[in-house]
Formats: sequence, structure tokens, C-alpha cells
Amino acid sequence: MLKHLRAKALMVLLAGAVLLILSCVRGDKAGNVKMSDLQDHDAESAHQHTMDAAESMAAQHHHAGPHMKWTQKRTQSPQDLKRADEIVQTLREALKPYRDYRVAQKDGYQPSAPQNAQPRYHFTKKWYGFKAAFSVNPSQPTSLLYKRTPGGYELTGAMFTARKDVTEGQLNERVPFSVAQWHAHVDICLPPRGEVGMADWTRFGLKGSIATKEECDKVGGRFYPQIFGWMVHVYPFEETPEKIWTH
Repeated sequence: MLKHLRAKALMVLLAGAVLLILSCVRGDKAGNVKMSDLQDHDAESAHQHTMDAAESMAAQHHHAGPHMKWTQKRTQSPQDLKRADEIVQTLREALKPYRDYRVAQKDGYQPSAPQNAQPRYHFTKKWYGFKAAFSVNPSQPTSLLYKRTPGGYELTGAMFTARKDVTEGQLNERVPFSVAQWHAHVDICLPPRGEVGMADWTRFGLKGSIATKEECDKVGGRFYPQIFGWMVHVYPFEETPEKIWTH
């Protein structure tokens, strides 16, 4: 009887988890991504996002544009600085084993498009990304940031993520706005289904010239007010707060 009750409870929990995931990705008229669109996006443009995101976030002075949204800086408080320092200290300790990228891979962090030259490589652990949808754990960043070296990869930092529907207050609680700026990819037009291979990526995607639904509709594209969640980079091995929380 006890085993039967445990099995039944497990099934209920699994069913709840499935419903929760579906509720996060099901689309609506407001432009949220549908499950079918998410599947298409994974198959058709995940590589494009990886390259665009990596390039757009590579240099601190190239973040202005129609597809980037940033949280506004706030006045620092002692509480904010204390919270930020706690995050850095915890993250710095947690990242020590991952200076060896092979350890990171064994622990579930997988590189995005490693076959392509990028200024910064994101090694992402999907389970931590899922957990980040509900809470922040400074010792479990969604992605690790590496740069390519002749012998492999060198660890430079990490990236925390949050759901795209979180409030500013919730984001600020995770990493204070006075210390760092969260960013999101917005107003994205993806090419029509079946035309990804021949698409003009100067018009579509995270660096494309199309930035409104009206423009996107005219070319038969798929418009998303925001694609993916919120993100913030941290470089805990740097020596100053400005460099630690740079983009």
C-alpha cells in the first residue's frame, strides 16, 4: 500500500511538472512562444541565436540596438553591495573546478556551437536553467563563459538567467540593479518556417533590421516581443566591481 501511494504521488508530481513546463512555453496572442514554435526555433535557429547572442554581448560598447533591453541602473546601497559581494564570493568558489572545461562538461555544462568561432562560448547546463526559472542559486549559474585557447577553453565568468515574465522587483532581488544590468533580447523577427536556410539574416534574428511586428508581418515572419529570458553576466575572478559586473 505504501509503495502504491508513493508511486501515485510521484505520478502526480510528474504530471504537475509537465503542466508547469507547458504553461511556461505555451503561446498566446501577446507573442509568447508556443511549444511548436519553440521546437521550430530549436531546430531552425538555435545556432543563429547562439552566434548572435555571443557576438552582441562580446564587447561592452556594442550593446545599444533595437533588440536589446536593459534594466535601469539604480543608486547603490550598502545592502546591494553586500548582496553582490555574497554572490561573487559564492560563485567564485563554485567555479573553481570548472577552470578545467572538461570537468564542466562532465558535470552537464555543454558548449553551444563549439565548431564556430565565437568571442565567448556559453557552456550551458539545462537543469540549472530550469531551476533558475523559479529561484536563484549563486553556486549554480545557468551558463559558464569561456574563451578559446590553443589548448581548449579558459573560464572567464558565468551567466545567470531568469524567466522573461519576472518583475523588475524579482530581478533586482536576484542581482541588484545598482550593481549590474540584466538584459533581454526583444522585438525579434524570425523568418517564415521552411525558409531559414535561405533567410537574409541581416533582416531576421537578434541582429536583424526588422524590429516591429508590422515589418515582420509584411515578410511573413514570426515576431516575438521577447525571446528567451533575462540574463546577466558575472566575471568573479576580476578585481573590481566594474569589471566583475561588466557585459
